[in-house]
Amino acid sequence: MKLLIVFFIAISSTVAWGNSSPLKPVRLDNPRATMRSYFEAMNDYNLGRTTHNPELEERIQDATRAFDLSYLPPLVRKDRGRELAILLKEVIDRVIKIDFAKIPDDSSLVSWRLKDTEITIRKFKDGPRAGDFLFSQDTLERVPEFYKRVKALGYVSKIQQGAGYKQAFQEKWLPDWAQDNFWGLKKIQWIGLFVGILFGLMLKVLTEFINNILIKLTNYPPQSLRHQLLLALKKPLGLLVASGFWYFGIIALDFEGLSLAILINSTQVVFSVSLVWAAYKLTDIFTALLKRVTARTASELDAQLVPLLGKSLRVFVVVIGALITIQNLGFNVMSLLAGLGLGGLAFALAAKDTAANFFGSIMILIDQPFNVGDWIITNKAEGTVEEIGFRSTRLRTFYDSLVSVPNSQIANENIDNMGKRKFRRTRAQIGLTYGTSPEKMQAFVEGVRNILLANPNVNNDKINVSFVEYGDFSLNILLYYFLECPDWSSELVQKQNINIEIYRLANEIDVEFAFPTQSLVVEQFPEKKPLREEKTFSLAELKKKTQSFGPKGSVASLDERKF
Repeated sequence: MKLLIVFFIAISSTVAWGNSSPLKPVRLDNPRATMRSYFEAMNDYNLGRTTHNPELEERIQDATRAFDLSYLPPLVRKDRGRELAILLKEVIDRVIKIDFAKIPDDSSLVSWRLKDTEITIRKFKDGPRAGDFLFSQDTLERVPEFYKRVKALGYVSKIQQGAGYKQAFQEKWLPDWAQDNFWGLKKIQWIGLFVGILFGLMLKVLTEFINNILIKLTNYPPQSLRHQLLLALKKPLGLLVASGFWYFGIIALDFEGLSLAILINSTQVVFSVSLVWAAYKLTDIFTALLKRVTARTASELDAQLVPLLGKSLRVFVVVIGALITIQNLGFNVMSLLAGLGLGGLAFALAAKDTAANFFGSIMILIDQPFNVGDWIITNKAEGTVEEIGFRSTRLRTFYDSLVSVPNSQIANENIDNMGKRKFRRTRAQIGLTYGTSPEKMQAFVEGVRNILLANPNVNNDKINVSFVEYGDFSLNILLYYFLECPDWSSELVQKQNINIEIYRLANEIDVEFAFPTQSLVVEQFPEKKPLREEKTFSLAELKKKTQSFGPKGSVASLDERKF
């Protein structure tokens, strides 16, 4: 008789399935259509299970289309929906013979309940499934309970023969005390939860231990990318293994309802966090690799782009990871982003300074008024550029503090880039004592000029050494020259070399450097000759001496004499 029933179902289902379109929608527009769609899909599933037809077995997914599974985490909806579809068929086939003619087809109903049961079909009023009649969430949560009540009953019809449900391992072999409820869960589930958490943590520690062994066995240099990769994945990999074990443990322990949602969502959050953590660590490895590549190029733009690219990757990983985690938890990310758009104007106004700094950083990268490593002077600070970020530029001052200047400000300021100088100007004065003879003064000036010409770092076209003024206590000589040095340290070294040579020259020709002094001169002591006797000249002699310094004079053009 059973063979005849299966044959009858096979013939009817084959005809119906063969005449229908593979893309035919599942009708859920009234209680009768929902119940009929569910039963037709389950009958096809039964036929596929009996005849080993994979296409018909997949019809069980159409049956789950009649369920409100929104309360379940997305990762378990398919498997849990499949199990509930089989259990619900077993329950209905044991309590009532379905007569579709007696089920209302009124789409204006709010809900409908199967006769003498608590199995309810409700109409969705909003959301993507608005207008569909679905088996309610409360019904689906209580299906395992319904099955326990009716599993000892026989099928009410020779056609309605369940869905081939097989009793779970724990129901069949575990003792009754282990299946008793305790604080909303079975005792075996509490035990399994404790053991699973403990074993998962042990797996995490074991994974990290194996990673440490690999690091020691491979013996890579600490600076190598392979060593850094193993080191970066050490912690996240252990957490990934533990969360994977916890997920399969939760499925094996057959949690249901709220407890299943909480445990699966928690495990999923841990898994997502570990993935984002691993990706975040890998961005550091990628940035280090880029730094090695750009170090071989002569472009200074690479040195600025690599830190910005590294920061961009880290922000991208965190944002995308957060969005994927939220999506996997069952929230509609697009709806969430659309909701955030309502406060977009207020956010934009609040973040205008951030936006200005961001565009300021872009302008700095495009215009390149300075590069990383340059010594710059701004209205706000002076120092060496250490980093050009999205919000600010960081300067290391000469007293070793770190100053952060917002990019929106620095992009609009006058920037004196000392690092872009090809030549570094030096302007100084040397004061000789008033006792220095004219000949020694001339010799000293010429000697200093020769010292500058002999230095290969001095620009010979821009040298000026001149006796410029009579000071209050010294005869002042101006030194004005330009050094070609890559940085400030090299500039100081060359200045030192030049100054030492000038010092040696002064000792060589016996001239003295002046320093602020005051002299008290007593012209005459009683009964003694005066210290200085004033020379007297006639008017004709004075006129002759002054004319000798003029054009074609006997002592003219002393500045042209060479020493």
